[in-house]
Amino acid sequence: MLATLNGITVAALYFIVAIGFTLIFGLMRVINLAHGALYLLGAYIGYDVAMATGNWFLGLAAGGLGVALVGLVIQATLFDGIQGQEMRQTLVAIGVSIIMADLLLAWYGGLTYQFDPPAMLYGSTALPIVMGYPTFRLVVVGFAVIVGLVIWLLVYRTRFGIIVRAGVDDRPMLSALGVNVPLVSVLVFALGAGLAGLAGVVGGSVLSVSPGEDARYLLSSLIVVIVGGMGSLPGTAIGALLIGLAEQIGLAYFPTYSVIVSFVIMVLVLALRPQGLMGRSG
Repeated sequence: MLATLNGITVAALYFIVAIGFTLIFGLMRVINLAHGALYLLGAYIGYDVAMATGNWFLGLAAGGLGVALVGLVIQATLFDGIQGQEMRQTLVAIGVSIIMADLLLAWYGGLTYQFDPPAMLYGSTALPIVMGYPTFRLVVVGFAVIVGLVIWLLVYRTRFGIIVRAGVDDRPMLSALGVNVPLVSVLVFALGAGLAGLAGVVGGSVLSVSPGEDARYLLSSLIVVIVGGMGSLPGTAIGALLIGLAEQIGLAYFPTYSVIVSFVIMVLVLALRPQGLMGRSG
């Protein structure tokens, strides 16, 4: 039971990271391999602000908004001019990721940081079977659900969401209708980056912040999006839940081989349903 709860908590964190990735990668067709570096940047920004002000919520807001601004600049200056050129986008994203990770390593060193959530979220909550489970981990699950609902409403129930989805199917036609497509792309990229920043603050509070976390969460996001289906928000939720549970249950029952469980799931999905569990074919 404890392994299952831990799996759901990890899945919630993966979902917050991956939903930003699926917005950028799935809806915009931008291969943003710098997404993990944005996660790490958000974690460090949130840490600095939370330590300086003593307010965790300010750190959360600063991590999300700060990384959203960085994402906005990256999209406007680097990716917008090479839209649709997947190889160039990939190389540019890898370069941005390496530079950002090295700058963060130079500034913060190779130390591991952790900042505590608000006192009101400390303690444990009694649950069936499990006598007590950390309250903040349950809050993370609720936060992931709220984020998922807000993004779903934005994408499927607003004019902005209609424009974004139309741009996926026919970008030239959307531009011909008078929509400022580059501006929409910048806003979507900033939103996806901001979600990575929020996830960095939450992840740094649940676990820790250290060099190398960018690669871990980028890989997890890729696996989640591939399993769930590119551009599918429900698929991202299902993929995150599968991978989170597989990782934690694997660690509990066969720790030696747990590292390959996620890759086995990804391979099986690619073999049986290449577009992902909830993805569209073609």
